[in-house]
Amino acid sequence: MIAMFRGILKSQKVIVICSLILCVLFLMALFAPWLAPNDPTAVNFVDKLQRPSLDYPFGTDHLGRCIFSRILYGARISLGYAMLIFMSALSIGLIIGIIAGYIGGWVDQLLMRLGDGLMAIPSLLFVLGFVGIWGTGLKQVVFGLILVQWVYYARVIRGMVLSLKEQNYITAAKISGSSTWTIMQKHIIPNVLPSLVVMGTLEMGWAIMNLSSMSFLGLGVQPPTPEWGAMIHEGKSYIRTNPALMVYPGLMIMLVVVTFNLLGEALSERYGIKRR
Repeated sequence: MIAMFRGILKSQKVIVICSLILCVLFLMALFAPWLAPNDPTAVNFVDKLQRPSLDYPFGTDHLGRCIFSRILYGARISLGYAMLIFMSALSIGLIIGIIAGYIGGWVDQLLMRLGDGLMAIPSLLFVLGFVGIWGTGLKQVVFGLILVQWVYYARVIRGMVLSLKEQNYITAAKISGSSTWTIMQKHIIPNVLPSLVVMGTLEMGWAIMNLSSMSFLGLGVQPPTPEWGAMIHEGKSYIRTNPALMVYPGLMIMLVVVTFNLLGEALSERYGIKRR
């Protein structure tokens, strides 16, 4: 009992700390126009590669742009579009997973075989192929990542629905004459929400990593738009002379990904939900 109580407290402490860190990061992204001391895209060759100062808290890059300002504005893209990928993929996966699990039959077989086909291709390889066909750009990368990610949510939700629809209260709802939509709305969706929260926190790190990877390869965000992965790409030529150009955005990516993963692990322990 004591060990279990300590484990719960430890998980609760991790949840609180990680939640506070993420709140700060999202607030930084939201208020970036007011927090940034300089224009993140303004080029000033006179002040290029400056060390940290009051005017430039993190110094400047090879074009004289304020790194701190670009970090703040980059958070808007990295966090904002990662949230868009998660919400879009989750919505598609929720709809398809519930339909496949609840209706079953040939509908289930068709949807799941489509998902199996997409999962057979490594996610980054699929996105690279998608971008190769439709061209480079943030919209193409985001759409490609959504197409990859909805399958995971759909399969997990389908498995949960298959288990839930065999429960006695679902049978009782059917006998009482409740419609399919009413059963889904009142009995299915509320029971899968805790798992969706855990899945979301775990997969947000995945989305940020992949979004930054595509930008690092020059396939996602295009200059001069600030984004953490793109900033690492721009600074790789100065890794020996001025490593700060890569260190600052790299640390931000690591902080966000680790925080989301720790939060997801703590939530999964607390609610007894297994991650993939």
